[in-house]
Amino acid sequence: MKPKVYINGISSISAQTTEKEENPISYHKNIFPALSPNYKEFIKPMALRRMSKAIKMGISSSKVALNETNTEIPDAIITGTGEGCKQDTERFLENLIDQQEELLSPTSFIQSTHNTIGGQIALNLGCKNYNVTYSQNSASLESALLDAELQLLETSVKKSVLVGGVDELSENITQFRALDGQLKSVDIHNLDLWKEDSPGTITSEGAHFFILSTEKNNNSYAEFKGISIKNSIQPEKINAEVEIFLNKNNINAAAIDAVLLGSNGDNRYDHYYKNLQQSLFKDIPQLGYKHLVGDYDTVSGFALYSACKILKSGRIPSVLKLNTSTPKELKSILIYNQYLGRDHSLILLSAV
Repeated sequence: MKPKVYINGISSISAQTTEKEENPISYHKNIFPALSPNYKEFIKPMALRRMSKAIKMGISSSKVALNETNTEIPDAIITGTGEGCKQDTERFLENLIDQQEELLSPTSFIQSTHNTIGGQIALNLGCKNYNVTYSQNSASLESALLDAELQLLETSVKKSVLVGGVDELSENITQFRALDGQLKSVDIHNLDLWKEDSPGTITSEGAHFFILSTEKNNNSYAEFKGISIKNSIQPEKINAEVEIFLNKNNINAAAIDAVLLGSNGDNRYDHYYKNLQQSLFKDIPQLGYKHLVGDYDTVSGFALYSACKILKSGRIPSVLKLNTSTPKELKSILIYNQYLGRDHSLILLSAV
């Protein structure tokens, strides 16, 4: 019998405040930033000046999750990021052009690599343990979670794994999403995301970190039951794929108390979610979250964060509800996400 994996600490930095779930912030633009905490509480001011927002969010979010479990040094740090430190990438490329490829400072280039975030977290903590970064587009965080699960299940040495996802906005590279139709062609209110029957979505940034462990404690949020990642699924087969995943985890669709969907208002691909909403999960609570925090490669971290809070509190914030169904109890939550019809991921959580 394999050991159980628990989520004991959580943290989130996003475009919404975690204290005012029922009064979300409204943005009337398709690209909007994450709200910054007081970074000086987590990072020394001298070091803070040289950091991009992704690094600042990553260190701060990871420290909050660690503090929840009173963990100083995790046994592993596993980070997912779709596009890494884009601000430093832009800075390096701009310097390359401005200085005609001569006398370039290497700092921005060094800090632009995808594994900089995980490396900076380790340096800040003084952690010399296993440290890996996954950059798999919109399955980056899920890849990190899969590795974290394997780290805990395959060895009895590791007791706690810090795993999370980070992505940031940048002035120019983020705009590339608009060029190939990934963003709405006109600015919309984020809270009206699902009312806009048009291609594209809205985007933002954020950092979401979790402490996974085989040891449950009094503050545990949820049991991490399983995860699945598939690059491609035909729309008409999504129901069957979900049922296969649930069967592997010894549960059926009727026993799921809520499903958290990554619907993002893109009418070219939201049919994946609608297929599930109109059939397999027709009679259970359906929840959404991307109208609050936009869509980006590691945004499923916000879904995982929200699901953990729901399971621990036993309450679903009304701002997440996509239908009027009410659960008899909140014991199991399924998270499903895809982006542009690719990188389909399923995460199953249960109450502890």
